[in-house]
Amino acid sequence: MNLSGDAVAPLYRKHADGPGDLVVIHDDLDLAAGTVRLKRGGGTGGHNGLRSLRERLGTADFLRVRVGIGRPPAGIDSADYVLTPPAPDLRGPFEAAIAAAGEAVGDIARLGFDKAMTRWNAKSREAPKGRKPPPESPAGNILLAPGEASGGSISRKEARSQDDTEEV
Repeated sequence: MNLSGDAVAPLYRKHADGPGDLVVIHDDLDLAAGTVRLKRGGGTGGHNGLRSLRERLGTADFLRVRVGIGRPPAGIDSADYVLTPPAPDLRGPFEAAIAAAGEAVGDIARLGFDKAMTRWNAKSREAPKGRKPPPESPAGNILLAPGEASGGSISRKEARSQDDTEEV
């Protein structure tokens, strides 16, 4: 996963017109377990898979579906935490987050990225009052959301609905 750019770059160059044609689903230590947020571009925040993508694609402006996994318990290294199956008490939130990430990708395809981002990030803000949102910093493993018609990347046409004219 740390070398995701090696696998994605050839497909990106063949099928994408630009970074708005690539949706990357990745885990994020700085989001609570089960939280899903959408983001356009940004830094790597120490996430080796995102760093690899940025280096191989020459841009970090691709679309992101960030899946919260929370911080590791005290005394557990972050690298070990992201590579270990979730603790039994966190399996429910992780499974819900995976399902929600799939729904978010569906919303990107139906609504376009900007509308989907507004919808999903508003859901994320519905957290309990008094809780400070975490800083922006993705980290951990990385997954890709392949597009159907383009054979591996999500095309601009797949990333928005027929009647949505907003740029993605």
